[in-house]
Amino acid sequence: MLFSADFYPTQEEAIAQLGQYLQSPEEDDVDESGILQVLHKVELKEADSEYLQARTANIMEKIPEIDEKLNQAAAGWKTKRMGKVELTILRLALYEMLHDDAIPEKVSINEAVELAKKFGGNDSPSFVNGILAKFVVKGARAAAEAKAPEENKVCGETQEHRETQASQEIQASQEIRASQEPQETPVPQEPQEIQASQEPQEIPENKESEA
Repeated sequence: MLFSADFYPTQEEAIAQLGQYLQSPEEDDVDESGILQVLHKVELKEADSEYLQARTANIMEKIPEIDEKLNQAAAGWKTKRMGKVELTILRLALYEMLHDDAIPEKVSINEAVELAKKFGGNDSPSFVNGILAKFVVKGARAAAEAKAPEENKVCGETQEHRETQASQEIQASQEIRASQEPQETPVPQEPQEIQASQEPQEIPENKESEA
């Protein structure tokens, strides 16, 4: 179904023809050795048919984006120069790698290589694998660059927390040391002299007795 994406003048028409593919009658032919070959036979449940049409339509809608990325990755091999088989396999695999988190990248690449072995030429598997491998490297680099600022932010917050905690510990230690130092004992003042008015007075002698 995805293979026919370039057979129609517009993307809208290609998407509209997806239902026709599933509704087409069975086709078969006899090869040169006289063996019957089934060319077209669709046996899908309705739910599977609807899923397949919707998924293929989503991929077709993203073909401009996918082809642009393929042109950037395939040095000297623009999508217009690629064989239709290889291009269709690359579009499917790259869609899964960019927009389907349920499928691991390695699985998408392995499946693409197997399809290239089955439907492509001798050089198709290595060609498909080489292009898709570039997107794995780019994706890993982008993920690392996106993660770095967050890690730096966490490190900065951790360092700030440590500095604040150290400052608080130093202040608490100083307060404890100050409370444990012996306090200066005040020097007792000397007792004041007894006022003269309180001292016993000498009794004067009686002059009359002397006479």
